Amino acid sequence: MDPTELRIAALVPCHNEEAAVGKVVSDLRAAVPGITVYVYDNRSTDATAERAREAGAIVRTETTKGKGNVVRRAFADIEADVYVMIDGDDTYDAFAAPVMIQTLLAGPYDHVLGVRKQPDSAESAYRPGHETGNRVLNGVVGKVFGENVEDMLSGYRVFSRRFVKSFPAVSREFEIETELTVHSLHLRVPKTAVEVGFRDRPVGSESKLRTYHDGFKILALIVGLARHERPVAFYGLFGTLSWLISVILITPIVVEFYRIHQVPRFPTLFLGLTLVLLGSLAWTAGLILDGIRRSRHEAARLMYLRYSAVGVDSAEPVRQAYR
Repeated sequence: MDPTELRIAALVPCHNEEAAVGKVVSDLRAAVPGITVYVYDNRSTDATAERAREAGAIVRTETTKGKGNVVRRAFADIEADVYVMIDGDDTYDAFAAPVMIQTLLAGPYDHVLGVRKQPDSAESAYRPGHETGNRVLNGVVGKVFGENVEDMLSGYRVFSRRFVKSFPAVSREFEIETELTVHSLHLRVPKTAVEVGFRDRPVGSESKLRTYHDGFKILALIVGLARHERPVAFYGLFGTLSWLISVILITPIVVEFYRIHQVPRFPTLFLGLTLVLLGSLAWTAGLILDGIRRSRHEAARLMYLRYSAVGVDSAEPVRQAYR
């Protein structure tokens, strides 16, 4: 399929990226002829918007701070067949976009992840702790959702229209990449990954990431997603632990009761019975929420199926039926 026949939009979230955004926009326009580049200025205090306009981008503003808020706004506002999401800090190779787009169309896929790859001889462009944290979070998500994730925190991705328009986007900040990954996992959309160049920020550009703050926020999001996406396992773990503790507390009391026909430690017995009740409630909640989860997934899948695969005319099945 010829990409020039499709509407291709690039979404570039920016906060104080005047040193880099112009090059990102220029590189995207040179790499993908006909692409429309949207730069979303997220409360910048520098000349980000001016540099983006000078490079040929359409500049829009999102006044609520946070990358997640930008993505939610852009996904709602922008109409296209193919969406390219890339950070405005010039750390990703914009000239990898054509390969990612062709990969999406060849599948066809709904989500192509840009896996960051640096030359072996290059100095690491990751901030201290970020590479390790990324690997840890990749492993956690892989265990929770039962599928390997190569680079969950990558900000370079290509999406189909049906992925974008079925994505709820509830995250407010940096956790949006995690939410995008989990959305593709629980819907089991066709997806793949492509290695892309990754380099350090240009001189004059400063990272907005906070290693421990953002890491804990993402970990909290993963715990919340596990609670929503694996409720039987999540609540069952607490229920089973409550039962085990109750057995440890109650067993000596029962043995003592059969020996002397008295309850020697009534408060301990009461605590043990309370834990039995709490464990039962936890398992019940997990089973009920699992049924709700299944209903949510079915509704999300039906929303996803309302849109055609990328490059497919949605009216074509109707025309075929009447031939």
